Amino acid sequence: MRYAIIGNGVAGTTAAFTLRAREPGAEITLISAESDYFFSRTALMYAYMDRMSRRDLEPYERKVYAKQNLRLLCDRVTDLDASRLLLTLESGRALEYDRLLLATGSVGDRPNWPGLDEAHEGVVHFVTLDDLDRCERLTPSTRQAVVVGGGLIGVELVECLVYHRKQVTFLVRSPGYWPGALAGEESAMVSEHIRRHGVDLRADEGVARVLADEGGRVRAVQTQSGAEFPCQLLGIAIGVVPAVDWLRQVKTPPRIERGIVVSSSFETSLENVWAAGDCAEFLHDGRSTVEQLWYSARRQGELAARAMLGDPVRYELPIFYNSAKFFEIEYTSTGIVDPSIEGTRSFFCRLPGKQASVRIVERAGAVVGFNMLGSRWNHTFFERWITERRDLDYVVEHLREAQFDVEFGRVDLAPVHATYRDWKAALHPWPALPRGSGFV
Repeated sequence: MRYAIIGNGVAGTTAAFTLRAREPGAEITLISAESDYFFSRTALMYAYMDRMSRRDLEPYERKVYAKQNLRLLCDRVTDLDASRLLLTLESGRALEYDRLLLATGSVGDRPNWPGLDEAHEGVVHFVTLDDLDRCERLTPSTRQAVVVGGGLIGVELVECLVYHRKQVTFLVRSPGYWPGALAGEESAMVSEHIRRHGVDLRADEGVARVLADEGGRVRAVQTQSGAEFPCQLLGIAIGVVPAVDWLRQVKTPPRIERGIVVSSSFETSLENVWAAGDCAEFLHDGRSTVEQLWYSARRQGELAARAMLGDPVRYELPIFYNSAKFFEIEYTSTGIVDPSIEGTRSFFCRLPGKQASVRIVERAGAVVGFNMLGSRWNHTFFERWITERRDLDYVVEHLREAQFDVEFGRVDLAPVHATYRDWKAALHPWPALPRGSGFV
């Protein structure tokens, strides 16, 4: 059996190792034009800040691929003919397969701001190794930088530029930082923390125009409020999109909407072709979902490989989970965390004197989400409590169990318990009026 996998990111590499564990004699080929070996994309910032080498970004020793008898091709696929089970590569060679996995990942979204196309130098994303190369090449000649986009990639790029002692303006289009993931209190706390690092964070600032100098290098960004921010580096971090445009031009393209449309068993519209990871689009109850998360891609890679092996697989969207850092503030998010969703309410506590907070969201008497900032948490407890439909009383009582026991990683939960008592009293103020609450 000949397996071909386009893309050697976490989804593609996980699929390759899963296939090998079950098919010791199969021919398995991983193809990627980005890098020779799988690297941890979430660690790009540590390479940019000189804390890790490029080799350190690779989770596996290079000899592992040879031991697993995985064929690695550093090449670009230019054509797919599913009727002939044939791939054409940029190098000119042809590759036949029996079963194919598309795991092409995602790339930085590029907006159509006026003037952006004229800025041929100084504009960067922060998603790929090429992006890292471009950032490192531009850093010595950059004094001022503008980063646009208030999410995780944006703040990671900002932190890297601060490390390199650049003047950074951080433009966020929404009224607060990352409203899709953080409620008002958390957004304000994180924004304050970012500004303390010398970053000029501007909320409610959308880009109106990009200005370039005579040589084509970006020189400034104009915003919709009329402000102008000089820069020699413009970081665009407004999100990522599935890397699928090239597939629209091949001989037998799969069905593509936002991403490659797949069934619950990762099958595409083409026979013997599956897709997984950031490029895969699932249709659930009339809704379209593209999960662009490292944890999801790893799980999808494993399940897609099992589907290619003939196992009965039905992928259900997992409980959402993500973790990261905003400079020094740890972040753990699990489940439904938006307290503005109809039918939900949330308990919130900002820990006194600390850049740390607890938010627990509940609906219909059961906890559905956690947003925890400023300390380290084991999300598997949160997932279990959501699955078991535990109520707030139970979760608050057992909250300490979910804290990682690491030096300086715990926070004192006594204020959380005290605030929760006040919150409950505010809901049922009998026989005395509450002293105050964390009810949001």
